[in-house]
Amino acid sequence: MKSLFNTEAFHEINSRLQNLTEDSQKHWGKMTAGQMLNHCRGPLNIVLEKNTYGLKPNWFAKTFFKGSMYNDKPWRKNMPTLKQFRQTEARDFKEEKKALQAMLEEFDTQRSREEWPDHPAFGAMTKEQWGKMQYKHLDHHFRQFGV
Repeated sequence: MKSLFNTEAFHEINSRLQNLTEDSQKHWGKMTAGQMLNHCRGPLNIVLEKNTYGLKPNWFAKTFFKGSMYNDKPWRKNMPTLKQFRQTEARDFKEEKKALQAMLEEFDTQRSREEWPDHPAFGAMTKEQWGKMQYKHLDHHFRQFGV
């Protein structure tokens, strides 16, 4: 699995973000492109220690789902979304795109960081796991919108 800490993968994600437009059509799911962009900021907020979304340690999530967050197997289409990350309100595409771009740039400044926070539900995670999970989540949703 690629990692968002890898320069090439980071530039790939940025390029795909730039190719996303308000008119990009979803291939699955319910979110609009603007809602998806807002949704994608959630995991970045967690790793950047801006919000835990009320998630709590969960042995079931650690045992059965943690590894799928950063392994090489793509996530399936129409996976259920935790209620904390569901998007139902209208979102301004241009604002959301700009906000996600800013978060990606902030995330990229963390490359040399040695200490990483625990995930509020999955527990301890390494830098490698965080980088892969962030790439995998963005890749999943960018594929959702064909970019």
